[in-house]
Amino acid sequence: MSAKKKSPDSGKIPHRVSPNELRWKCDPDEFTFRTTAEMDEAAIDIIGQPRALEAMRLGLAVRSDGYNIFVSGEVGSGRSTVVRRTLQELDCGEATPQDLVYVHNFRDQDQPRLLAFPAGKGRAFRQQMEELIESLSRDLPKLFDSEQYRKHRGVMVEAASKKQKSELKEFETRVSEQGFALVQVQMGPLMRPQLVPVVAGNPVDMDQLESLVEQGQFKREEFEKLQKRIVGLRTEMEGLGKRFRNLDRELRKQLAKLDRELARPLVEEAVSEIQTAFQAEGLEVYLGEVVDDLLKHVDELREVRDEQEEQPGPPMHPGKPSEPGFSTVRYRCNVLVGNDESCGRPIIWESAPTYRNLFGTIEKVRTQAGEWDTDHTRIRGGSLLRANGGFLVVDAMDLLTEPGVWAALKRTLRTEKVEIQSFDPFFVFSGNSVKPQPVPIDVKVVMIGTRHIYRLLYNLDEDFKKIFKVKAESAMHTELNDAELQNFARFVQKKVGDDSLPPFHKDAVAGVVEHAVRLVGTREKLTTRFTEIADLIRESGYWAAKANAKSVRASHVDRALDQRAYRVNFIENLLRERIDDGLVLIDLEGSRVGQINGLAVLDLGDHVFALPSRITATTAMGRAGIIDIDREAAMSGSIHTKGVLILSGFLRSRFAQDKPLALTASLCFEQNYGGVEGDSASSAELYALISSLSDVPLRQGIAVTGSVNQKGEIQPIGGANEKIEGFFDLCRLKGLTGDQGVMIPTRNLANLMLRKDLVQEVRHGKFHVYAVSSIEEGLQVLTGEKAGERGKDGVYAKGSIYGRVDARLRQLAEDVRRFGAADIPHP
Repeated sequence: MSAKKKSPDSGKIPHRVSPNELRWKCDPDEFTFRTTAEMDEAAIDIIGQPRALEAMRLGLAVRSDGYNIFVSGEVGSGRSTVVRRTLQELDCGEATPQDLVYVHNFRDQDQPRLLAFPAGKGRAFRQQMEELIESLSRDLPKLFDSEQYRKHRGVMVEAASKKQKSELKEFETRVSEQGFALVQVQMGPLMRPQLVPVVAGNPVDMDQLESLVEQGQFKREEFEKLQKRIVGLRTEMEGLGKRFRNLDRELRKQLAKLDRELARPLVEEAVSEIQTAFQAEGLEVYLGEVVDDLLKHVDELREVRDEQEEQPGPPMHPGKPSEPGFSTVRYRCNVLVGNDESCGRPIIWESAPTYRNLFGTIEKVRTQAGEWDTDHTRIRGGSLLRANGGFLVVDAMDLLTEPGVWAALKRTLRTEKVEIQSFDPFFVFSGNSVKPQPVPIDVKVVMIGTRHIYRLLYNLDEDFKKIFKVKAESAMHTELNDAELQNFARFVQKKVGDDSLPPFHKDAVAGVVEHAVRLVGTREKLTTRFTEIADLIRESGYWAAKANAKSVRASHVDRALDQRAYRVNFIENLLRERIDDGLVLIDLEGSRVGQINGLAVLDLGDHVFALPSRITATTAMGRAGIIDIDREAAMSGSIHTKGVLILSGFLRSRFAQDKPLALTASLCFEQNYGGVEGDSASSAELYALISSLSDVPLRQGIAVTGSVNQKGEIQPIGGANEKIEGFFDLCRLKGLTGDQGVMIPTRNLANLMLRKDLVQEVRHGKFHVYAVSSIEEGLQVLTGEKAGERGKDGVYAKGSIYGRVDARLRQLAEDVRRFGAADIPHP
């Protein structure tokens, strides 16, 4: 089907637009179904996004550095659908990414080591390591309980004990020969050996003996001899104690060696089974360190099972023991990423791209001593690692508003490594931490954001264009043709199924399509703002269900649109009531000189509407030119100022070829207190100015919109539908007379999708829409008179509007020459 409507030919302009040209109608018979329940379930083609699809396919296919994708477009334009559909088309049959496992670094416990296993092997490796420790803690005690081990150990201990006893006995003999005895003395909680002299068969302390010397009960010469002998014996006893300690240390070494040699076959055999079952770079070195560490802690490992039996349940701190000592945590494996359930390249949608969720973190726990501590088992991976080897999709606004995330993501994509760290800007006391080995990654990032965010990043961040080389831009509309029309119907069917709504009759589908055309602002396009369309479908279904209708009809779609407008048009009604109450002066009947109704669009975000504004013009003798009162009051924008300056160009081109332009004119938007911007009222201002110069009144029942250039051509403007409907609603409130209407540029005819109630009133002749392409045509509609043309002598026809303007300007020029300049030339 064709949505294009031909504009009236130039022979009928200016003209009154026929009702059929005010609204494009979607013919329900274009659909082959009666209701959407009869439609076959077919996949919906992505509507109107061929450019974005091609960009996405390119970005996803190119594996070179920097070919990440930024999907730009407005919210609700189907950006996520484009991404999801394109990712679904991918052949994800490539090899599944490896499992990533962190293990203890026996050389530097603060830098955990990374091992990469084939997909699905990471958790199996962790299980094997757990079973290894479990089996050793079970089998080692049995091994050390053997008769052969106890006998061998007993021989070594007995030999060391005999040697100690022999040397001790020899020392005691020498002590006794020199008149001393070796006794055990209580010193605090411990017993210590001490040398004391033997007097009269009894051991006497040296301090007590010295006291006897002072009392004359023991000879001083004998006491001094004893003092000399005890010094030598004490030196010999200290040497003996040192030999005993060395002997004990050597015994422990021999026993430890015995234990290691006894346990080595069992440990090496168990570890070799793991080495044979798994293949990973660095695994052999790691398992070798595991064997050495296990043999080093054989005694502690033998006690693990007993401790577990005595204290069932998980330990208070699974990372490290509460007190210094041995812990089997060092043999545990932390599976950072496990792909045992994955197939092919992963696709991860991260809906909350916080630093922790994106890059991972290192968790900490408080020990019994009150300190924060961690280890390799508390390293947690983020979505970047889960997407390793595949694709990560994030929302730009969510990502950019998270502290530290954007800078870290850029660094990660540049270096192709993820460095996991404990990042918490609100945590002052960091405590002990670890620095895991960085993880190499190969990931394609797809970031979804608005055009504004893309422009900001492209212009302000020099790294952005290097790491996001592909831009996939979502269009806001698509061509209206038969294929897209049927695709739109399938979209309606899908939403009906998703939300369990009543089926849509084909006239309701046509109503939804018509609203989609209106949202674009041209009859040749369909909107891709599917969020709004989906809301309309749901609300139409609501009104149909409320009416107990078996299917949604066009009347329910109209009801949904009316109720949506009713929910948000409170301010519009309030402002319109001010006009109805006479607080804002607007004439809707009769004719006035130098006065016209312009139309201004107000955008409240959730509602766009238009209201008329009175524009007045006054002219007098002088050389100040055209004065824009709103500009002089600093209440107008630069575009509006440009539109006013164009008016001077038009007057010079039409009337200042044979005389100077000597006038002072002022233009004003009456009762405007909020500022003026845009040039869509420039033609209305020119009509008011010409009316003031010619003294020809303008019809007040016709509101005007359209910009003008220096040649007098009427240029298209935005918001044509809202402007016409806004003036219509005011006229209906005040009472339709049949002489009211709106004059728009001819080039805006293709944009008209007016409300059905307005079209109906036009059909009954109670309201009118006019289309003009030049100032001359507009003057004829507003005055009922022709503007006039120059004759062969270059003079406008006497009595015509332009003839009157030309005569007035000539008179003003002569008066200025005769009286002198009345005004200082206006810059």
